[in-house]
Amino acid sequence: MKKTQNPIKRILHYLDHRRITLFWTMAVIGLTAPWLASCDQIPGIGPSAMACDVRKVYDGDTMTLYCGGEVTKVRLYCIDTPEMGQKPWGRESRDVLRALAGNRVVLIPKEKDRYGRTVGVVLSGDEDRENLNLAMVWSGDAAVYRKYCHDSDFYVAEDNARQIRAGVWERPGLHQTPWVWRKRKLH
Repeated sequence: MKKTQNPIKRILHYLDHRRITLFWTMAVIGLTAPWLASCDQIPGIGPSAMACDVRKVYDGDTMTLYCGGEVTKVRLYCIDTPEMGQKPWGRESRDVLRALAGNRVVLIPKEKDRYGRTVGVVLSGDEDRENLNLAMVWSGDAAVYRKYCHDSDFYVAEDNARQIRAGVWERPGLHQTPWVWRKRKLH
């Protein structure tokens, strides 16, 4: 009768005779594990970024996206655009966002707002990954939402749009401050 061996020796003996199988198993795990761990991530952007299909653009700062099997209503971070009732600026702002977004975008969620929408940065779906939030301000189709924005890039973009009198900065009015227009509309 054979003497019972140490469990570690038994494992080593077993593996010694199956080296090729072990090698290929470890190779497959080593090659696929990083890919599987990052399959929902967008390279170079970060773990929270998600590729999304554009379902609807409501106005210049709100859209519905389909990301990872879920429908997500998104409010663009740092910006505020004229409301649809602020003609013609609301419609123009919405149309610019539609044109910039196309059919695919990348969403980087930041937080939820009081209405349950995801507040986030939206990037173009192409390889350029243009920040659409910032592009809306550069084009003059959005104002910096000062109450919620602490990113100096947005203030620089707005100053530039004001200087060249682009979009809402073409002429003065409440379309430049949608948050004031909404407040007056409620009273």
